[in-house]
Amino acid sequence: MMRSIQYFMGLAILIGLASACSGSKSESGENAKKEASREITDEVMEEVYEEIKTPYKYGLVKVPPSNDLKMDCPSIFKKDGKWYMTYLIYGGRGYETYLAESNDLLHWEDKGKIMSFSDTTDWDMNQKAGYIALQDMEWGGSYELNKYDDKYWMSYFGGNSRGYEAGILSIGMAYTEKDPTTAHEWERLEEPVLTPTEESARWYDNSTMYKNSVIRDKEEYTGHPFIMYYNARGDSINPGKGAERIAMAVSDDMKNWERYGDGPLINHHKGISGDAYIQKMNGLYVMFYFGAFWPDREGDGAFNRFAVSNNLIDWVDWEGEDLIQPSEDYDAVFAHKSFVVKHDGVVYHYYCAVNEKHQRGIAVATSKDLGKSELTFIRHEE
Repeated sequence: MMRSIQYFMGLAILIGLASACSGSKSESGENAKKEASREITDEVMEEVYEEIKTPYKYGLVKVPPSNDLKMDCPSIFKKDGKWYMTYLIYGGRGYETYLAESNDLLHWEDKGKIMSFSDTTDWDMNQKAGYIALQDMEWGGSYELNKYDDKYWMSYFGGNSRGYEAGILSIGMAYTEKDPTTAHEWERLEEPVLTPTEESARWYDNSTMYKNSVIRDKEEYTGHPFIMYYNARGDSINPGKGAERIAMAVSDDMKNWERYGDGPLINHHKGISGDAYIQKMNGLYVMFYFGAFWPDREGDGAFNRFAVSNNLIDWVDWEGEDLIQPSEDYDAVFAHKSFVVKHDGVVYHYYCAVNEKHQRGIAVATSKDLGKSELTFIRHEE
């Protein structure tokens, strides 16, 4: 009997120690996460700006092959030592998504389409604007695409109306098990994953939805491994007349998504705040995005900005100079829609450039002077 009592007392002590160690480990993990997060001060914001600024406009790196086509929304990734760009082309019907290849981030060769119009009555038959997902987001890192469920993924906005971003647009998911560096049609989920017409739509996204960007959050700050940043228009009082704002959604499986939080993350109350793209930098997260038609910036066209977070949820907006703004003939109207990478000590800031003829191409600005591009928009007598 005495031996039995001693056995159980010893067992209880061991269980207690194991529990204490487990708690200590858990608390240690939480403390490590907190220690990794930096306080976002004015000095930190200035430090980020100095790291990411690109004062040298190289010029256009992609020009539409004809005057009736417009290029938009570059996304850059790397695989097997080469760089790849997904981008959009609009030619009157809607957006399709294309692929290009480069050895030096400046000269790009077209590879073909990866998301095309559908000759059906699908919900996305006339609009398929795709954006790469689950990329290594470490600043100056590999910029490779990562798989989930043995697939590469893209998010996109789609719609069945013809025209430039026309009608009600919703967000879908596409995937491929093939090599993402070859031009081939990506598979798509049959139904959109977020729509402005569903019951869960909020006041800020109940009109239409636009660009989206999906990352994998290993820290799971939201309690979910996948985060989607998207911009949408909405207004609970006057639908369709509200501003465009950046919000977020979360997922556990890349297929089922739900809105996160009670409001948008970036909101300037008028005009556009959109096209978020996230990079992780020195314990912080940097969101590159663009603004247009803000209340205090009437007549400034469209321009690229940034915000900083230490938890992917709460964002501090930069209040200093634009990263990119209209200044050249080729971007005189809009200089917007960022995609930014750092490679071999040089920062490359890709963006959509729109001139006074409303021709759209893809330009890049850099942190070091690399000379000037010889590409120009096609010009002809109207």
